Amino acid sequence: MSATVASAVPGPAKNARVALMLGRRRHRVNTIVKLFCILATILGLVLLGSILFTLVWRGMAGLSLVVFTTSTKPPGSNGGLLNAIVGTLIQTAAGTVIGTPIGLMVGTYLAEYGRDSPLAGAVRFVSDVLLSAPSILIGLFVYAIVVEPFGGFSGFAGCVALAVIVVPIVVRTTEDMLRLISPALREAAIGLGAPKWKVIVLICYRSAMDGIVTGVLLAIARIAGETAPLLFTSLGNLNWSISMTQPMASLPVTIYQYAGSAFDDWVQLAWVGALLITLGVLAINIGARLLLNRGK
Repeated sequence: MSATVASAVPGPAKNARVALMLGRRRHRVNTIVKLFCILATILGLVLLGSILFTLVWRGMAGLSLVVFTTSTKPPGSNGGLLNAIVGTLIQTAAGTVIGTPIGLMVGTYLAEYGRDSPLAGAVRFVSDVLLSAPSILIGLFVYAIVVEPFGGFSGFAGCVALAVIVVPIVVRTTEDMLRLISPALREAAIGLGAPKWKVIVLICYRSAMDGIVTGVLLAIARIAGETAPLLFTSLGNLNWSISMTQPMASLPVTIYQYAGSAFDDWVQLAWVGALLITLGVLAINIGARLLLNRGK
């Protein structure tokens, strides 16, 4: 019986020498691929470490209390970044608050209701286009529908531009995370008599919470450093202003203006601004992870 089974097995199982050669070749290929993966990982870590080291080295040299207590001033006036920091916080928070619920609802529709319908396909296509569109095009779009009709640059226009960037990111992550949930969870809840909306809110959202929060964090990390959309919407402001109807300062725009300056103090402030954005995004990510872990 065993001889019959062995003779019926195709491939190198009938020839020990061929099996040994194939095993050695696969081992060599596996070793080479693993080596390339390790080298790529090391290269990525070195590049990331060099960026962080440069930011800390160049940014810490100009970090002082004046940066957080004084608004931007002309060169040589010992100015700070207070107005740019507050403007970035306002616009990033408002853009996230506006864009996240929209993206969450659209992603829920695509995963739970629309699925493979023609309308869902069209929405998914538009979302993917927005996800890959250059941010400067979004800035021009918001300039045409908000800045020109309302008569000028404003912080509100900047928030709208950032919200448009947030929406497709949250849509994609929400849909993907909801699709990963086992259908058995939905069927069990529906079998107990729970309505569909309650299944989505109490079961699907809780199961996909980590992925959805990750998507929101990715969106925050992206819009926190966006410059092009804000140049066409909130423009920037060298003076203190938190009015949503007036041009508003932001760290990315200030970095863009200061980095190419001929004045050393402005260039130093540009490095400080880049460091603050990096540390801010890092702090948000760590804080969100700690809150999620504590909730579990």
